[in-house]
Amino acid sequence: MIRPEVENLGYVFWGLTSPSTGKKRVVRIYIDAPGGVNIDQCAEVSRQVGLMLEVEDVIPGAFNLEVSSPGLERPFFNPDQLTGYEGRKVDILLHEPMDDRRKYKGELTRVEGETVTVKIDDETVDFDWTAIKKITLVHEF
Repeated sequence: MIRPEVENLGYVFWGLTSPSTGKKRVVRIYIDAPGGVNIDQCAEVSRQVGLMLEVEDVIPGAFNLEVSSPGLERPFFNPDQLTGYEGRKVDILLHEPMDDRRKYKGELTRVEGETVTVKIDDETVDFDWTAIKKITLVHEF
């Protein structure tokens, strides 16, 4: 429901998180556009999507809606979003340990289908997308 609303406003729906901590659920929507997005654009999406969510009553109970750019250290929600970021550093958190580790950091070298290949130190490691809990870009200043 949210994706078409965001796209109708002319933005890219980057992803959504909904961590349930505390008394109120937080619904966090990430949007993007060529050249990035500003606070006024986030507010526009927040108003439109917030109204739609209230009318449709799809989220039970009270919730806080946050609309944001994915930012410099953007989270990735599907492997297709990684295209164009080859050669950049990424942080990876796995659902289950692999070789007694859940956290990895390295250079994204390739994305092919559901396989994400990262160079860690001098070793190339393939990760299946379903094994990845969270992957974010590492911005280097």
